[in-house]
Amino acid sequence: MTLQGRTPLDHLGLIRAQGEDSAKFLHGQLTQDFALLGLSESRLAAFCSAKGRMQASFIGFKRAHDDILLVCSRDLLAATLKRLSMFVLRAKVRLTDATADFQLVGLTGSAVPADLPAAPWTQLRQGDISTVRLYPAEGMGRALQVAPAGVPLPEAALLDAHAWSWLEVRSGVATVSQPVFEAFVPQMLNYESVGGVNFKKGCYPGQEVVARSQFRGTLKRRGAVLHGDGPLAAGDEVFHDSDPSQPCGLIAQAAPHPEGGFDAIASLQVSAMAGGQLSVGGRPLQLLPLPYPLLDDI
Repeated sequence: MTLQGRTPLDHLGLIRAQGEDSAKFLHGQLTQDFALLGLSESRLAAFCSAKGRMQASFIGFKRAHDDILLVCSRDLLAATLKRLSMFVLRAKVRLTDATADFQLVGLTGSAVPADLPAAPWTQLRQGDISTVRLYPAEGMGRALQVAPAGVPLPEAALLDAHAWSWLEVRSGVATVSQPVFEAFVPQMLNYESVGGVNFKKGCYPGQEVVARSQFRGTLKRRGAVLHGDGPLAAGDEVFHDSDPSQPCGLIAQAAPHPEGGFDAIASLQVSAMAGGQLSVGGRPLQLLPLPYPLLDDI
């Protein structure tokens, strides 16, 4: 299986925020700073409940100062758009489902534009085409490309969708989807370590819980990458042999491994990562190295 090329990302959708208050509005709703978002940047962010639980995750960027696109899991888009719209009130912003208006493509390896900056969450604009640098996986550069529907995209080899999904998992940066709706505080998926939380910005739904999780005590659950010989899926419970009756974690995202089995991003109790046997459905799991340092370790 080749790991270089481009693939359509049909499992993702787009929420569009247009109007002079777009950045201000999103700044007050999401875990990242949108007030200072530049045209050469993007943001990883979460939309949380009042209890700090992630209801959706986004990659957001500006097409113009009054036009912001939010990429999210398609199975959560309609409900997320409805919830966000409840908070608009008198803000000068219009939120719409823009999925049909744009094409979303994943790029890896040589298909990533050479002039795209190397730092994750940077953005390159080439005419109407926006390309966002993602976290790498397996030493492979990756990017998200967004362009209006019908706009010709640069030629590149076709990448198998399963290969893209596997690289997503191996990057260690999970996208929240319906099976894990409200299952995690952002730190449970290491969002504070991969640019998904800004602790210096103003309030947003769940902000007190997210801040308290970070600064008042040790985090008890963290994101991890796992491998198993059998099928894995978002929403699967993970168990530890020290207590087979109670789950010690939950899988957030999974994909088939090119050479067999499945890999997954899971939120696990920190104590369960210290040793012993992890499993799903009685099938053993192997804990893999995390592909980036945690903020605690930097």
